[in-house]
Amino acid sequence: MSSSAPGATNPMLYDPIPEGQGSTTKRNQFVAALGICMAAVSGGTALAWTSPVLAQLVPANQSDTSGLEHESFLLTTDEGRRIDAGVALKWFWGPNADTQSALQTIQSDLDAASGEAKVSDLFTNPTNRAALFISLLLMFFQQFSGINAVIFYTAPIFQSAGSTMDPAVCSIVVGVVQVVMTLASSVLIDKAGRRILLLQSSFIMGACLIVLGVYFKMQNDKVDVSNIGWLPLASVVLFIISFSLGFGPIPWMMMGELCAPDIKGLASALAVMFNWTLVFLVTKSFGTMQELLGSDWTFWFFGAWMMVCTVYVFIKVPETKGKTNAQIQAILGGKK
Repeated sequence: MSSSAPGATNPMLYDPIPEGQGSTTKRNQFVAALGICMAAVSGGTALAWTSPVLAQLVPANQSDTSGLEHESFLLTTDEGRRIDAGVALKWFWGPNADTQSALQTIQSDLDAASGEAKVSDLFTNPTNRAALFISLLLMFFQQFSGINAVIFYTAPIFQSAGSTMDPAVCSIVVGVVQVVMTLASSVLIDKAGRRILLLQSSFIMGACLIVLGVYFKMQNDKVDVSNIGWLPLASVVLFIISFSLGFGPIPWMMMGELCAPDIKGLASALAVMFNWTLVFLVTKSFGTMQELLGSDWTFWFFGAWMMVCTVYVFIKVPETKGKTNAQIQAILGGKK
C-alpha cells in the first residue's frame, strides 16, 4: 500500500486553525509508512515470507482507530453533546485550542447544511461538482505519480538499474526515509499552505521520475553508468520525500476540506473507491509497462503526469489552509 491514508478525514476544517491540524490523517499516514518500512526491513532479511505481512498488521490496525467520536457527530445528537465535542477537539488539537470558536463555526456549518444529500447533488450543484472534481483529480495525480509502483517494485528497480548497493538495503533506506519524512510533514502541513506543498511535491517527483528515465535510457544505450550508480537511490529517496510532504497526506485532507458538510460522506466514498481502483490499475500495469515500453519510457510516462499535475494545481486548486468551510465553498463557487 502507499503511504497515503485512504479513508482518513481531516477534523480541522474551521477557523481558528490551531497547531496539530489533521491529526487523524497524519497519524494514519505515519502508521502506513511505518508498516511499509517494517515490511521492507523484514523482507530484506532471511525471514519467511509471512514476516513482512505480519509486520504490517499492528500499524495497519492502529491506523483505523481514532478512540474518540467525531465532534460534528456529537453536535448533531439529540442531547447536543457540546461539552463532549469540546473534549474531542481538545484531544485532536491540543490543550491550547480555542474550541469555543471552533464549535460555534462547526455548528453554523451544520445548521447551514441542506440536510441529507443525494448523489445527484454532487453533480447538479456547481460548487459540489467543483469540490468533487478537484478531489478526484488529486487522487488521480496521487496514484499516477507512480508511488505504489515505486514502493512495490523498489528492489527490482534498483536491481535492474545495476546499482552498486544491495537492492534490499536500498528498500530499507527508502522505507526509513518515508517514516522520517512523514513525521516531518506533520509539522510542515500545519505551517505551510496546501498548494505550495502540492506544487513542490508534483514538480520534484516529476523531475525525479524523468531523471530515473534518463538513467535507464543511458543504461539501455550501453553508456557506462558505473560512476553514477548512486543516482537511482538518490532519485527514489527524493521522490519519497516529496511525496510524503505533499501528495501523500494532502489529497486526503483536502477531500474533507473542499466538500460541504452535507455531501462530504458521498464525495469521500467516491474518492476513496476511485483512489483504490487506481492503486490496483497502476500496480498491476507497472510490470507490463516496463516490459512493453522499457523502464525509461515507463518513468517518463509517470513523470509527464506530474508535470501536468503541477500546472493543474497552480491554476485550479484553491488554498484551504486557515479557511472556514463557508469561505472554501465561496471560493469554489467563484466568489472572492
